Amino acid sequence: MLTVRGISYLVGEASTDDVRRDLEVIARELHCTTVMLIGDGERLIDAARTALRTGLGVYIRPSVPELPQHKLLEHLDAVAEAAEELRREYPDRVTLLVGSEFSHTAPGIVPGPRSFLRLKLIVRFHRVLRRTIDRRLHRLLTTAVTTARRRFGGPVTYSAAGWEQVDWSLFDLVGVSLYRSGRNRPAYADRLRGLVRDNDKPVVITEFGCGAFTGADQRGAGSFWIVNWFAVPPRIRGDHPRDEAVQARYLRELIDLYDLEGVHGCFVFTFATPGFPHHGDPRLDLDKAGFGVVAVTGDGAYRPKEAFHEVARRYGDMAVEE
Repeated sequence: MLTVRGISYLVGEASTDDVRRDLEVIARELHCTTVMLIGDGERLIDAARTALRTGLGVYIRPSVPELPQHKLLEHLDAVAEAAEELRREYPDRVTLLVGSEFSHTAPGIVPGPRSFLRLKLIVRFHRVLRRTIDRRLHRLLTTAVTTARRRFGGPVTYSAAGWEQVDWSLFDLVGVSLYRSGRNRPAYADRLRGLVRDNDKPVVITEFGCGAFTGADQRGAGSFWIVNWFAVPPRIRGDHPRDEAVQARYLRELIDLYDLEGVHGCFVFTFATPGFPHHGDPRLDLDKAGFGVVAVTGDGAYRPKEAFHEVARRYGDMAVEE
């Protein structure tokens, strides 16, 4: 059975009260055991402290895309020191990630001035870039792990992109973002089994999810590509009818698969995506292209989507079964 039943939470600019409210919902209504907090600086650590007080375990994931690598490591050093203080106060409930998908979030592994452009380059030319990515990524991860362990005494992992080859001997947990799509669906279960079989440590799926529109399950991580961000205001390209049942079914199927295949834990991506606001006009309804299990409107209000209720049911059933 899944030991870590989680969801990620983008700390962002939410108020302290809003963060506390959301984390209470994650613990009490979604029945999560653990939350992955994504952000930077004091706000990230404050959110972690709030989550721990709520009774949740925390995975602390610093996110500072576009920082030069030496600055990224300096930031990780500070986060690791703060995370260690929390770990000492809350033993066995704090895990630290050194980062996520460095091949495109960290400059210097592949060319390109922005993460978005580097990601597009990787998607298109991954086979050509693979050896360069693997070599440079290993160098950065080795330094990052050393930096983290110098300050932090708890478990350390990394959120790897599906295409990244990582030496997991460096870490305490295997952490992989593993989105299912129409392209990889036939091989998805085998890939998952291989991760569990070939590693002598727990496997955690650090991200999985899709949008809430017809066909989003076939796009997986690419759900957001239906947005034209260069339009004013940003809008949906083409005809993509809102369908919350697609997202709910996708999450249920993968949670059940992880449970069946002996995965240690998983984190739904994600609680909310305020940058993808819900709108009554289907052309402006960016929420259906986002990954949140709650829909956020332009004024900051939100409502649970079908995916929210499906995750709550599945995690709740698992809690009862324990």
